[in-house]
Amino acid sequence: MPTVKLIADSGSTKAEWCLLRGSRRTTVFTQGISPYFLDGAQIEALLRAELLPALGLDGRKAGVEEVHYYGTGCISRVNNTMVTKALRRIFLEADVKVDNDLLGAARALCGDGKGVACILGTGSNSCYFDGRRIAKNSPGLGYVLGDEGSGAYLGRKVVQYYLYGTFDEELRARFDAEYATTSSEILDRVYKKPLANRYLAGFAPFLAANRGHYMVENILEDGLNDFFFQHIVKYRESWTLPVHFVGGIAFGFRDVILDLCRNYELTPGRIIRNPMEGLVAYHGGRTKGVRGK
Repeated sequence: MPTVKLIADSGSTKAEWCLLRGSRRTTVFTQGISPYFLDGAQIEALLRAELLPALGLDGRKAGVEEVHYYGTGCISRVNNTMVTKALRRIFLEADVKVDNDLLGAARALCGDGKGVACILGTGSNSCYFDGRRIAKNSPGLGYVLGDEGSGAYLGRKVVQYYLYGTFDEELRARFDAEYATTSSEILDRVYKKPLANRYLAGFAPFLAANRGHYMVENILEDGLNDFFFQHIVKYRESWTLPVHFVGGIAFGFRDVILDLCRNYELTPGRIIRNPMEGLVAYHGGRTKGVRGK
């Protein structure tokens, strides 16, 4: 009988779960699990309330033999241990392995091969993956000081263009029609309310909706080039190995990504929206050096 495996890719707002029973797959979504905002008891309660019913499982008789969980915040040993214990209280007979989301992205993108793996979503991150582990990781400074190329970074540029009066009349009118906000409301949300990074990332779709306008193209090229310049080209391996990308920003603006790869004379690898398909391939039947777009 094939091993029953549960694979998870969790951010702070949404988690994707895939239950593998041989060739059969069941995919469900729950609230995200951030160990920075939830303690062990709350994580366990969330799993019992959302995950088990969605999968049609009884925790004590789930039959899950392996759990491979990749999540935000799990690079911390304390957070990793907390999530691991919560999962073990649910899946009593399973071998539970918890890792951070960057390793999940690297395995999804590179398989068992070597490469540079990049996340471009609400936030951004990157690493050199040697086929087994993250061998190098460019410093992540968060959305205030870093996160170049991310949704928050690009959304911040949209807001800057709007507040500084840089947008021409056409773009300003489109922005006003789309968001119906004010300067004071924007500043209040950014400086006084929680989760400002997600708020700023909410302006990134404005770029996708207005492709072709020279100001939009400038924001995209400059913002994504900042990620290449500050992170990708600083890996020596970028010049000899494929550079892969995962995340909504990477996938949505993959034409700009490919142009920048050509400009820097880098070899583009895979560009995917989310890592689950690659993680299923990695854990369901390991792949050697996953490549291609």
